[in-house]
Amino acid sequence: MAVEVVYRSSRDLERLFMDKAEADRHDKMLELAELLAEVLQKAVPSLTEQQVEEAGIYMAKNRDVFAKAFKSQPDALSELLNAPAEVVEKAAPVEAPAPVEVAEPTKPAKAPKAAK
Repeated sequence: MAVEVVYRSSRDLERLFMDKAEADRHDKMLELAELLAEVLQKAVPSLTEQQVEEAGIYMAKNRDVFAKAFKSQPDALSELLNAPAEVVEKAAPVEAPAPVEVAEPTKPAKAPKAAK
């Protein structure tokens, strides 16, 4: 019998990861999404909780593009406009069991050997 080490995000207990760094990145993305949702809810109170959650997750997943746009490169947003629409995963109710998604393990790239 083989032993397999898996990592779980502290903010998304349903998802499992094979790599600790990947679980940490997912956790940080969810933390950013939560904060963005709070800001959006305060700025636009007419939005529903689901709308601000979906917008927060979308912005957090695309944080690099938004960061470029906010740093005097508004054309960076064209990446998102030209990309196919992404459907944000909806949060499952706490009482309903959801299938566990396991990310495929990835091997780190080997660094080339230095010439002597």
